[in-house]
Amino acid sequence: MRCLVTGATGYVGGRLVPRLLAAGHEVRCLTRDPRRLRDVPWADRVEIATGDVARDEGLADAVRGVDVVYYLVHALGQASFEDVDRLSALNLAVAALDAGVGRIVYLGGPDPDERASAHLRSRGEVGDIFLRSGVPTVVLRAAVIIGSGSASFEMLRYLTERLPVMVTPRWVRNRLQPIAIRDVLRYLVAAATVFPVQLNRAFDIGGPDVLTYADMMHRYARVAGLRRRILLPVRPLTPWLSSHWVGLVTPVPNGIARPLVGSLIHEAVCHEHDIARYVPDPHDGLTGFDLAVRLALRKIRDADVETRWANAALPGAPSDPLPTDPAWSGGSVYCDERRRPVAAPPAQLWRVIEAIGGQNGWHSFPLAWSVRGWLDRLAGGVGLRRGRRDPQRLHVGEALDFWRVEEIEPGSLLRLRAEMKLPGLAWLEMRATVDAHGRTVYEQRAVFLPRGLAGHVYWLAVAPFHAFVFGGMARNIARSAERMPALSPETVSG
Repeated sequence: MRCLVTGATGYVGGRLVPRLLAAGHEVRCLTRDPRRLRDVPWADRVEIATGDVARDEGLADAVRGVDVVYYLVHALGQASFEDVDRLSALNLAVAALDAGVGRIVYLGGPDPDERASAHLRSRGEVGDIFLRSGVPTVVLRAAVIIGSGSASFEMLRYLTERLPVMVTPRWVRNRLQPIAIRDVLRYLVAAATVFPVQLNRAFDIGGPDVLTYADMMHRYARVAGLRRRILLPVRPLTPWLSSHWVGLVTPVPNGIARPLVGSLIHEAVCHEHDIARYVPDPHDGLTGFDLAVRLALRKIRDADVETRWANAALPGAPSDPLPTDPAWSGGSVYCDERRRPVAAPPAQLWRVIEAIGGQNGWHSFPLAWSVRGWLDRLAGGVGLRRGRRDPQRLHVGEALDFWRVEEIEPGSLLRLRAEMKLPGLAWLEMRATVDAHGRTVYEQRAVFLPRGLAGHVYWLAVAPFHAFVFGGMARNIARSAERMPALSPETVSG
């Protein structure tokens, strides 16, 4: 089968693509920015199409000659996301019908009722658009997905691990039917081939356990080896207040926490299991909640997390690369540049550069970075808690604390784009270079493009601290490289 995967840079899409390839399918990925797929392990085995479902750009070419379209995109966290999701689905539906696509597969949420949150209503509306499109469609309706790196799992994980005693809203008593990411992917891969040609319907998918969110927290604690959590229900704690609390305690920013919490205020339990007629349950059954948590924690412990919710581009995030011409910003570009010699080979310096952030820190004033992260969280931003996927390796497009990796030239350049709340755009560049005398040099550049008067005031306010933060960072990165054990010749050449 020839499959088109939209949302291939996201949490589910990034895991689905290699499994479709393993099943023998040809895969084309639709993305707004092909650079974000450049460094994934399967990049040379797929065709990459550039386009945007919301703007109806590149869709006709992307769906041409395709048998199955997987629709895994949404505008969660963006203002007026319902309108964006509706328009995006309509654009894809029209393009698929015109191209004679054989099937659309959509991963949505639980079947919404009249009391459902805006998030669930939007998911339901998108599914209905595809079911009425004239293209045979399979809608898979899942509630909470449990897997390393999923937003739902990270929310559960951090709430449980950080809060031995928690004041909880009423929604933690609502019943849910979580499903392991491995079972979601099994259904998605099967959807390419197992359903009758003209089948057009939605299926509920869920794991074998029906639990309340409180049950999930207690069972997570048990699997993770934590003491039993104490949950104190408080009646007035609204979903809006809950989302802000989740935004402060977990890595999930308010813009995403709000719709996720809103989706928990009503029960989300499967009403049927008809999909088993076409995709029979495994001989040992669907993955239970405890096993799903155990598998996710093992992936996190082994630094083997394939994809994370944070690696999907933030809605509304800028897509232009760092400008080289100051006129691009209308006249003002602020820079802080640092340059230091390093008494170590460039390869050792690069190892320090590529390992920056997350648990490895930023090599200067940890308290200052933590305070900046907390201020960003209070402003509704992502803060520092997104961390990094792998402790040593980065690739283009993935999140790194409140930055996103915009460019990597292995061994020489790492460029990060800021995704914190700022009155402008910001980048941080780090380079391992060699001067005319053959000496290793570390080069660091912070660039800020102000937006309006607030942007200029912001830069002037923080500039006095740059000598301590950025100066200390350059100094300590150089020292870390010099203190690092020398690489073997085989490692350097490899």
